Amino acid sequence: MRILQTRDTMSDIYLAAVKIRNQVFVKEQNVPLSIEIDGNEAYAIHFVLYDDKKIPLATVRLLPIDEDQVKVQRMAVLKEYRGQGLGKILLNAAADFAKEHDFKEMTLGAQWQAQNFYQQMGFKTAGEPFEEAGMKHITMTKQLVN
Repeated sequence: MRILQTRDTMSDIYLAAVKIRNQVFVKEQNVPLSIEIDGNEAYAIHFVLYDDKKIPLATVRLLPIDEDQVKVQRMAVLKEYRGQGLGKILLNAAADFAKEHDFKEMTLGAQWQAQNFYQQMGFKTAGEPFEEAGMKHITMTKQLVN
């Protein structure tokens, strides 16, 4: 397995990320494409996890909020590859990247059914549930420094 990242929205890595997101969010979860691809694409760091045959299986993006905080967004694993720990591998790589770049906190809006996954990854709930893209979410945060 290999994880690559980019900020270049014209790169093959970014295009692989969008293809995964389209499959998971637009086709499976019926998120409108008009909100799935947003104005933050060029500001985010896009990560893609590839298998040994260079097939893209999972993606996540990090959006810097300020010098201390980065937001985890668009976390997606293709349906046929879920349950294999790929999300954990990818999220750990994104957290390592954030630490290396001196971010102190990660935040995210977790889909309601994904709370346990993020809790296992060290995130804690913060605030009240909210709706986004027609789905219930909860804000979660993780400190990257002790």
